[in-house]
Amino acid sequence: MIFLLHFKALELSDSDLFKKYIGNYNFHTYEYSFLNLYLWRKYCNVEYALLDDVLIIKKTEEGKGTAFMQPIGYSENNLKDIISELLEYKKKNSNMKILFSDIEEPFLEKLKSLYGEDLEYYQDVKNFDYIYETEKLIKLNGDKLRKRKSQYNHFVNSYEHHVEDISNDKVINDCFKFAEEWFSNQQKNFQLECELQGIKDILYNLDKLNGLGMAVYVSNVIAGFTIGEIVNKDMAIIHIEKGDTIYNGIYAFINRTFAELYLKDVKYINREEDIGIPGLRRAKLAYDPIKLEKKYLVNIRRD
Repeated sequence: MIFLLHFKALELSDSDLFKKYIGNYNFHTYEYSFLNLYLWRKYCNVEYALLDDVLIIKKTEEGKGTAFMQPIGYSENNLKDIISELLEYKKKNSNMKILFSDIEEPFLEKLKSLYGEDLEYYQDVKNFDYIYETEKLIKLNGDKLRKRKSQYNHFVNSYEHHVEDISNDKVINDCFKFAEEWFSNQQKNFQLECELQGIKDILYNLDKLNGLGMAVYVSNVIAGFTIGEIVNKDMAIIHIEKGDTIYNGIYAFINRTFAELYLKDVKYINREEDIGIPGLRRAKLAYDPIKLEKKYLVNIRRD
């Protein structure tokens, strides 16, 4: 069976197509969320193609090169043919050192059953997702969360504050101006430039992306904001969280309040990975995750 792969860059107008394939979100990581793919589409050069009515997503990332995500919508009858075509594509593209990235354990087990010893796979440790129990993030009970609760209480008791839904033009504009100022104080790089553009794109299209957003104001001046989404009955994802650390406890306040007001009906919250940054790892571990969801890099040897 011979297919032709024609990739196109991801656009907002592709959301309905992706909803057809990923609307029933059966993944445990955040990677396959359309909102996430749209947010990072420029940094990761996100493209997609349809192959025998299967959605193929391709990304190009610093340090990894180009790789495919899990094919979505495959059947037992066509998976090996699709992978054969992807292997041919890899063979012709020197930037592809691995075949798949962002692979979760269920699909890895499927590949093991098909390819046995021809399968090579590696844990992508710095990209493991941090998964938390929503109830714990709201209650902040227990010794491990005592410091976070203290930070939250300090913020609540120290500052005149209120929260706003990110749904009207004033709040949206406030959030983007805050993001611009936040990024102006960071060391410039391509990833941050793409993130700022991505934040602008999702802020002004949050309703189309089924996103949820909350802004925090101190003395009527914006002090931070967060953006997330509920992907299924069990899991929500936090995509963006920015705060002005001049306000002690701002992140603890954003984290708990967003969970309480927007996400209390889901069991788990995915707060994404630490990308190998020690400070970010410490911050994520400080909220006592229930687990780290593994992701894998995968190759298939060919004769």
